[in-house]
Amino acid sequence: MLKKFMSYYKPHLGLFILDMVCAFLISITDLVYPMVTRRFINDLIPNKEINLIYKFGIILLILYIIRFIMEYIVGYYGHLLGVSMEYDMRKEMFSHVQQLPFSFFNSTKTGHIMSRMVNDLNEISELAHHGPEDLFISTVMLVGSFILMFRMNIKLTLMIFSVIPFMIYFAIHYNGKMKGNFRKTRESLANVNGQLQDSLSGIKVVKSFTNEGYEIEKFDEENSTYKTLRGESVKYLGIFSGGVNFFSNLLTVITLTFGGYFVYKGEISSGDLVAYLIYVNQFLQPVKRLANFIEQYQRGMAGFSRFIDVMEIEPDIEDSPDAVDINNVKGEVDFKDVKFSYDDNKSILKDINLHINPGETVAIVGPSGAGKTTLCSLIPRFYEIDGGEILVDGKNIKDIKIKSLRENIGIVQQDVFLFSGTIKENIAYGKLDASEDEILQAAKFANAHEFIMGLEDGYDTYIGERGAKLSG
Repeated sequence: MLKKFMSYYKPHLGLFILDMVCAFLISITDLVYPMVTRRFINDLIPNKEINLIYKFGIILLILYIIRFIMEYIVGYYGHLLGVSMEYDMRKEMFSHVQQLPFSFFNSTKTGHIMSRMVNDLNEISELAHHGPEDLFISTVMLVGSFILMFRMNIKLTLMIFSVIPFMIYFAIHYNGKMKGNFRKTRESLANVNGQLQDSLSGIKVVKSFTNEGYEIEKFDEENSTYKTLRGESVKYLGIFSGGVNFFSNLLTVITLTFGGYFVYKGEISSGDLVAYLIYVNQFLQPVKRLANFIEQYQRGMAGFSRFIDVMEIEPDIEDSPDAVDINNVKGEVDFKDVKFSYDDNKSILKDINLHINPGETVAIVGPSGAGKTTLCSLIPRFYEIDGGEILVDGKNIKDIKIKSLRENIGIVQQDVFLFSGTIKENIAYGKLDASEDEILQAAKFANAHEFIMGLEDGYDTYIGERGAKLSG
């Protein structure tokens, strides 16, 4: 999975390299500062070398101006890298979801899909930017600090770095606990979004049956589960952050105690001890960065895992290699021994034989759940049949390109869906390149022209979500 995640950096390799180079330069300026301070205390101030003091002061100022520029680049272009990857993934996911079969939407709540596209990808974006950057800076700082501290005093350096194995064990231990919790929390948030979407989409029905209290109870149940899981997350993060701070303070205590002793014994100078304290403080920053990285990694990879779950769902209805377009459709439809079921346990349609002549009007009559809508949904291949064949003008629909087949079928859904936009845009949705005359003609055929013209803005009337601003 990590290899797949890293592949999304490829289109933005230039931004990634720029981010890493600037992060490296920031680390170098941080490593130089303690050595300059050490030189000040050990040599320049005792020897009263005022010219060198000014000279080193100017050097430090230049270094920090450079650092400011590098931090701006990392802050801006680094975030741009994360946002660009988030854009790519969201575009890819949305395009993929458009190709998925109806069976996917029947079994997946809209809120869950939205949670993956919005919340999960936001977490992935943060990881894409801060993850490699924090890991790289931390590595450079840890290795650089160790080398420079080792050169000053081996014994004190080994004492300080002897704490690292305990910190690593602590991090790995709580890393495992956080990993499972973060995935459960993301799934719970998706359930909250799903419940919210269901309730708000059906708000008119809710109010009509005065079921506000019932909806509140259902929402509170999901929200309460999320609160519990989020509370566990905070608990683990609290222990983790507290542990990191404890080890940080422990390093300071070791440095002051044993560093002071070595100064007393004459093994290091006061300037060395000050440099050590600065390095230890800087050494703690990459440790904290690593702690943040672990948290971001768990959240980001939990989101990426859910992203991959959707991306790995294969469309079960695709064009055959030799599929063709159809033109001048007459409208003859034949069902020959058609069988269909939504799952293997229950057959919905069995051995259906039906012939419909061009221009003929046919009513499919039956009780609710008998399969009337399902039968109609098989003609445009919204679902794949289990047996038999369906012919349009004598040609098996499996041998016709799906886009061409559906372009030649007019559908009026039981639940008419209106998109947020203008009336003109909604009418033209069936033919995106429709001319003004074609839009007017379609409205007249539907006996809607006079009603539309009676609106203040006519065909340019904004109808709101699901046509909420239209009456009647």
